[in-house]
Amino acid sequence: MLLSVKDINVYYGAIHAIKGISFDVNEGEIVTLIGANGAGKSTSLNTVSGLLRSKTGSIEFDGKDISRIPAHRLVKMGLSQVPEGRRVFLQMTVQENLEMGAFTAKQNSVSASLDKVYELFPRLKERYRQIAGTLSGGEQQMLAMGRALMSNPKLMMLDEPSMGLAPILVEQIFEIIHNLHEAGTTILLVEQNASMALSIADRAYVLETGKITLSGSAKELLHDDSVRKAYLGE
Repeated sequence: MLLSVKDINVYYGAIHAIKGISFDVNEGEIVTLIGANGAGKSTSLNTVSGLLRSKTGSIEFDGKDISRIPAHRLVKMGLSQVPEGRRVFLQMTVQENLEMGAFTAKQNSVSASLDKVYELFPRLKERYRQIAGTLSGGEQQMLAMGRALMSNPKLMMLDEPSMGLAPILVEQIFEIIHNLHEAGTTILLVEQNASMALSIADRAYVLETGKITLSGSAKELLHDDSVRKAYLGE
């Protein structure tokens, strides 16, 4: 098991945002967390990545307890996160953004990582000298994903990668996620577009107001009547 989250409880002041949830990610899987706005999906990712702290429980990554390890050290251990809203460095070029993603990597590996990212994202190679703030939303999402890949992660966590994108770009982004998975990247995906997320994931967890209410194979949940009614508009 690559990631094991057990009984975490997370608060924003007096607000109890995450209420004793547990979930796992096995090596080679795509696991998705789905749910409405405010369900606790992004908070869960931010807790795993060390940006937030749980009051209880444990988080194990690659056999080590990472519950109290700072976020920057987790990147070096093989955990990367693509944040909600992309958050690229807008005044820097595409290549400078990618190089920032390799800050924990050995210097002699950066060139090979760049080649790999440019192979996965040919659009970025075409625009490697372009200022990131002038890219389209879809291109910025590709850049954020490429930047996360520069650290050669064992687990990539994606937070709402389709947010704010046109439907045709959403399809492109999910095709890229599928290709990353096919190339061997383990993925933990947070996504409001439940239909797209369940269509590419191996397993899924449904969050409601900070609790996991359903879990199972993505295929099972895609055909679950309660999920279809609540999240697929059927």
